[in-house]
Amino acid sequence: MSLINVSGLTFYYDGSYDNIFEDVSFQIDTNWKLGFIGRNGKGKTTFLNLLLGKYEYKGTISTSVEFDYFPFQIKDKDKNTIDIVEEVYPEYEFWKICRELNLLNVDADVLYRSFETLSNGEQTKVMLAVLFSKENNFLLIDEPTNHLDMETRILVKDYLNKKKGFILVSHDRSFLDGCIDHVLSLNKCNIEVMQGNFSTWWENKQRQDAYELAENEKLKKDIKRLEKAAKQSKEWADKVESTKIGKGAQKLRDKGDACIDSRAYIGEKSRRMQQRRKNLENRQEKAIEEKSGLLKNIDSAENLKIITLNHHKQALVTVENLALFYDDKCVCKNINFTINNGDRVVLSGRNGCGKSSIIKKILGNEIRFEGKIEIASGLKISYVNQDTSSLKGNLKKFIVENDLDESLFKALLRKLDFSREQFEKKMEDYSGGQKKKVLIAKSLCEQAHLYIWDEPLNFIDVFSRMQIEKLIEEFKPTMLIVEHDKSFVDKVVTKNICM
Repeated sequence: MSLINVSGLTFYYDGSYDNIFEDVSFQIDTNWKLGFIGRNGKGKTTFLNLLLGKYEYKGTISTSVEFDYFPFQIKDKDKNTIDIVEEVYPEYEFWKICRELNLLNVDADVLYRSFETLSNGEQTKVMLAVLFSKENNFLLIDEPTNHLDMETRILVKDYLNKKKGFILVSHDRSFLDGCIDHVLSLNKCNIEVMQGNFSTWWENKQRQDAYELAENEKLKKDIKRLEKAAKQSKEWADKVESTKIGKGAQKLRDKGDACIDSRAYIGEKSRRMQQRRKNLENRQEKAIEEKSGLLKNIDSAENLKIITLNHHKQALVTVENLALFYDDKCVCKNINFTINNGDRVVLSGRNGCGKSSIIKKILGNEIRFEGKIEIASGLKISYVNQDTSSLKGNLKKFIVENDLDESLFKALLRKLDFSREQFEKKMEDYSGGQKKKVLIAKSLCEQAHLYIWDEPLNFIDVFSRMQIEKLIEEFKPTMLIVEHDKSFVDKVVTKNICM
């Protein structure tokens, strides 16, 4: 067992408006399985890079373990996988790599294939096998579930559950629940460590948020009462003071020395009233100070809205005995489903089974097919692509090019936890989750009959996932979705098409 001690950590990027971390201190055990939770763009990957020693910072990070990061950089994906393994870990032991691949249900033959030809799931498993074959290193695993199908997520989750000694960044609640025993939460104002899985942490957070909101309401009432009492005390004190130095005091002076005791009495009364006023003001300031300490870590996710269009036809998309082909290769066949008004359909299945190809065909791409695809006439579709690489330049240009309502679009991004400073940055500098939020906000601005979202939740934080779930549950737009987040799928879909 070893410890990682973080003390007084402060860090900011050159040119940034605020500190990413400010005087952060905590301690973690290297035997723990930590889930790292936090909003997009708030510093999760930055913190992992600080552990790796990539940036200078104030404070101390002390530990006796070495760190490894997932996913590691691969310069030439055309090389055989075994050659890439040797580049990443020259001291690797072949039998240990094979042992880990076997635990991940992967045949060792993948090591002799070009890395480029491996599926997303196979690439992820190979990288994890390499890292865990080192055994004594502490692993920093950054969002391994992106682009993984649901079956592979379950397998990787079970694999990680049998391991220890890692920090796992993931926004998949079901995945986190199945493989962590502690939570490292990056809050708005601090970093906290708590024992348990995601559900335990979330229940505790909701309870803490409810407590702080209740205390906040009590303090609001207390401050209002103190303000009223302070105002009344001021009026009394001012009245006594005017008696002391105004007309009342002049009458006392006219009566001579016999009234010295009366003047002393009035002076003492005035002093006490002023002191009482001061005490009430101090109590009010203290209450305000206490109030400012509350609500600091509450993530208030505002409700999202969408305006959908109603189509006169009940069946918007009909697919019968569909088969799709790339060159001479059949990517899927015998596909049958109908999307009716109000349906929220999810296409599920392993990566590479043709889900995105079906979406592209519905969108009108030139893909050779057999069977029948019938699209309702005049159907308006809003599309969220799983690929965000096209997002470059500033938001202003993006808004103009896509003919978006600027006020509505930016309001949606603000609700999805964009700061106003983000509006001025280039989109290529956004985090993966922030890029996805741009595409989702664009789709929410568009009035459509059918919303087609291809893996919309990759990189998106837990809080925003819950916002989007609530939006879909409330407004019930007609949708065709490819998504592997089990918690999300279970909540929002009405029809599951297994491929």
